[in-house]
Amino acid sequence: MRRYLLPLMLTLAACAPASPPDTPTRLAISDETTLPAMKAFSVPRPERPTVSNRDLARDVLDLAFSLESGRRLSVFTRFEGPIDVRVIGHAPRSLGTDLNRLIYRLQNEGRVPIRLTGSDQARVTIQAVPRATIRRHLPQAACFVVPSVRSLEEYAALGRRHQPSWTTLTTREHVTMVIPSDSTPQELRDCLHEELAQALGPLNDLYRLPDSVFNDDNVHTVLTGYDMLVMRVFYDPALRSGMSRAEVSRRLPAILARINPAGESLPSHALATTPRRWIEAVQEALGPGASPDRRRRAAMRALQVASAMGWQDHRRGFSHYAMGRVLLSEDPEEARRQFLKADAFFAATPGTALHRAYVGSQLAAYEISQNRPDRALMYLGPQLDVAARHENAALLATLMLLRAEALDMTGRVSEAREVRLDSLGWARYGFGPDWAVRTKLREIAALNPLKGV
Repeated sequence: MRRYLLPLMLTLAACAPASPPDTPTRLAISDETTLPAMKAFSVPRPERPTVSNRDLARDVLDLAFSLESGRRLSVFTRFEGPIDVRVIGHAPRSLGTDLNRLIYRLQNEGRVPIRLTGSDQARVTIQAVPRATIRRHLPQAACFVVPSVRSLEEYAALGRRHQPSWTTLTTREHVTMVIPSDSTPQELRDCLHEELAQALGPLNDLYRLPDSVFNDDNVHTVLTGYDMLVMRVFYDPALRSGMSRAEVSRRLPAILARINPAGESLPSHALATTPRRWIEAVQEALGPGASPDRRRRAAMRALQVASAMGWQDHRRGFSHYAMGRVLLSEDPEEARRQFLKADAFFAATPGTALHRAYVGSQLAAYEISQNRPDRALMYLGPQLDVAARHENAALLATLMLLRAEALDMTGRVSEAREVRLDSLGWARYGFGPDWAVRTKLREIAALNPLKGV
């Protein structure tokens, strides 16, 4: 399920000087101003992964034979034969467009035999319900998928003692995905990608994967080139449901040599398994419900584990990033130092461009709050295309609004106006309703120490 880890979108105003909450932007967008139409991404731009087949084989086995909880699965499962997908409930208009794009990618990149249908006998049901309904069933989830039922009502009728379990399956026959009908377009799309991918393929998440949706850090929210390669493995004709781990392991070398020939000659960079205590510390630091003091202690535990493990990869970077997030409101300067450390580890790890874009937005926000717009523009420069390539409209809009604020501060007012106006269509996709877009505008404008004085 997609968890309510604290969103990686930043609370940017946390490191800003105090200013009136209704500080206008230079675009002078009032509550009466009609915002431009919502923008949407068109042609996908996934990057083909460069991964050793030895590492990929290990990843596939760990993704296929464990659940997120760490519980082992005895057999490999997938859908056998054509997979029909239907949508029920009160689905927003954006869902249809995003679902069509996702199914097209699964067909062409992942080679999954999947298609849309209106039949009530569909093997995959996507049910759109209010977020409050989701929370009544799973309070910590933004969306989720359950096996062996055709609707949320059927799932609820089974009761807690008779809930279906992935551990008892030998093949997948039908599943139901439950997604929030009253969410932002981006969150809805993110749920589609993660939950449909897990309904069809891997049931596990691995923090060691830097360039994947199958990672609970929630950095990637759209299926990557690596993820589609994993889906190709899952639906390769050489595999079938009911196989043991040993049987799948014996088939993988030939499969990977055929579908990822470049990976045959690449050296292995196998990362150590992520210990449960680090995962739990990160979830407490960035998840809901913990006090600031508990978040701080949890972030420190994550850093201590990462250091003790000797990690030099993205997990060490993410530990520093989590600490920076926790410290934003109480110690902006130390938060900045943590973000710089995170960026150094991300820079040394392949497949972490999106991680660096998040860090870049935090560092740029800090520089704007310190009246150093040129430094902010330096951090922002390479990140706009990264956010667009990964189809993250919320991050893209934030980066553009930060850039507009920095341009204003350097006197490039006309350029700032164009960038800010261009950001609003992406903000409507990423943040949803007009009030949320205007809140983000005010939040970033409040970073500017030259305003409100």
